Amino acid sequence: MQLNKYQKEAKKTAIHPKRYKIIYPAIGLGNEAGEVLGKIKKWLRGDDGKGEMSKERKNALKGELGDVLWYLSTLATELDFSLDDIARSNLEKLRSRKERKLIKGDGDKR
Repeated sequence: MQLNKYQKEAKKTAIHPKRYKIIYPAIGLGNEAGEVLGKIKKWLRGDDGKGEMSKERKNALKGELGDVLWYLSTLATELDFSLDDIARSNLEKLRSRKERKLIKGDGDKR
Protein backbone atom coordinates (compact mmCIF):
# COMPACT_ATOMS: atom_id res chain seq x y z
CA MET A 1 0.00 0.00 0.00
CA GLN A 2 1.20 3.50 -0.79
CA LEU A 3 1.73 5.82 2.17
CA ASN A 4 -0.51 8.60 0.88
CA LYS A 5 -3.31 6.11 0.17
CA TYR A 6 -2.99 4.78 3.72
CA GLN A 7 -3.09 8.35 5.04
CA LYS A 8 -6.27 9.11 3.09
CA GLU A 9 -7.97 5.97 4.39
CA ALA A 10 -6.77 6.50 7.97
CA LYS A 11 -8.26 10.00 7.96
CA LYS A 12 -11.71 8.46 7.49
CA THR A 13 -11.39 6.71 10.86
CA ALA A 14 -10.04 9.68 12.86
CA ILE A 15 -12.54 10.79 15.48
CA HIS A 16 -11.31 13.35 17.97
CA PRO A 17 -12.31 16.85 19.06
CA LYS A 18 -11.15 19.44 16.52
CA ARG A 19 -9.78 21.65 19.30
CA TYR A 20 -7.32 18.84 20.07
CA LYS A 21 -6.57 18.02 16.43
CA ILE A 22 -2.79 18.13 16.95
CA ILE A 23 -2.32 17.17 20.59
CA TYR A 24 -4.66 14.15 20.48
CA PRO A 25 -2.75 12.22 17.82
CA ALA A 26 0.59 13.39 19.28
CA ILE A 27 -0.30 11.90 22.66
CA GLY A 28 -1.58 8.73 20.98
CA LEU A 29 1.66 8.41 19.03
CA GLY A 30 3.66 8.58 22.25
CA ASN A 31 1.40 6.07 23.98
CA GLU A 32 1.57 3.57 21.14
CA ALA A 33 5.35 3.93 20.81
CA GLY A 34 5.47 3.12 24.52
CA GLU A 35 3.42 -0.02 23.89
CA VAL A 36 5.97 -1.12 21.28
CA LEU A 37 8.80 -0.54 23.74
CA GLY A 38 6.93 -2.38 26.50
CA LYS A 39 6.56 -5.50 24.37
CA ILE A 40 10.23 -5.39 23.40
CA LYS A 41 11.22 -4.87 27.06
CA LYS A 42 9.33 -8.01 28.05
CA TRP A 43 11.10 -9.95 25.31
CA LEU A 44 14.47 -8.65 26.53
CA ARG A 45 13.79 -9.80 30.07
CA GLY A 46 13.14 -13.30 28.76
CA ASP A 47 9.36 -13.60 28.70
CA ASP A 48 9.59 -15.57 25.43
CA GLY A 49 12.31 -17.84 26.71
CA LYS A 50 15.89 -17.55 25.58
CA GLY A 51 16.77 -16.27 22.15
CA GLU A 52 14.23 -15.61 19.43
CA MET A 53 11.13 -13.50 19.85
CA SER A 54 7.92 -15.55 19.83
CA LYS A 55 5.56 -15.44 16.87
CA GLU A 56 2.84 -14.16 19.19
CA ARG A 57 5.00 -11.25 20.33
CA LYS A 58 5.96 -10.39 16.75
CA ASN A 59 2.30 -10.34 15.78
CA ALA A 60 1.47 -8.16 18.78
CA LEU A 61 4.27 -5.79 17.74
CA LYS A 62 2.88 -5.69 14.22
CA GLY A 63 -0.43 -4.53 15.65
CA GLU A 64 1.22 -1.89 17.83
CA LEU A 65 3.32 -0.65 14.90
CA GLY A 66 0.09 -0.30 12.94
CA ASP A 67 -1.27 1.89 15.74
CA VAL A 68 1.92 3.97 15.64
CA LEU A 69 1.47 4.38 11.89
CA TRP A 70 -2.16 5.45 12.33
CA TYR A 71 -1.31 8.13 14.90
CA LEU A 72 1.66 9.31 12.83
CA SER A 73 -0.57 9.52 9.78
CA THR A 74 -3.28 11.38 11.67
CA LEU A 75 -0.80 13.87 13.12
CA ALA A 76 0.76 14.42 9.70
CA THR A 77 -2.69 15.04 8.22
CA GLU A 78 -3.55 17.60 10.88
CA LEU A 79 -0.25 19.38 10.17
CA ASP A 80 -0.92 19.30 6.39
CA PHE A 81 2.00 16.98 5.64
CA SER A 82 1.78 13.94 3.42
CA LEU A 83 3.42 10.72 4.57
CA ASP A 84 5.11 10.45 1.17
CA ASP A 85 6.69 13.88 1.64
CA ILE A 86 7.78 13.05 5.19
CA ALA A 87 9.34 9.77 4.03
CA ARG A 88 11.08 11.39 1.05
CA SER A 89 12.46 14.24 3.14
CA ASN A 90 13.72 11.85 5.80
CA LEU A 91 15.53 9.67 3.26
CA GLU A 92 17.14 12.74 1.68
CA LYS A 93 18.38 13.85 5.11
CA LEU A 94 19.79 10.40 5.89
CA ARG A 95 21.49 10.05 2.47
CA SER A 96 23.11 13.45 2.96
CA ARG A 97 24.37 12.47 6.40
CA LYS A 98 25.76 9.20 5.07
CA GLU A 99 27.52 10.95 2.16
CA ARG A 100 29.07 13.45 4.59
CA LYS A 101 29.97 10.61 7.00
CA LEU A 102 27.71 12.06 9.68
CA ILE A 103 25.23 9.20 9.93
CA LYS A 104 26.46 8.45 13.45
CA GLY A 105 26.27 10.86 16.33
CA ASP A 106 23.42 13.05 17.46
CA GLY A 107 21.87 16.40 16.79
CA ASP A 108 19.49 17.44 14.05
CA LYS A 109 21.93 19.85 12.39
CA ARG A 110 24.50 17.29 11.22
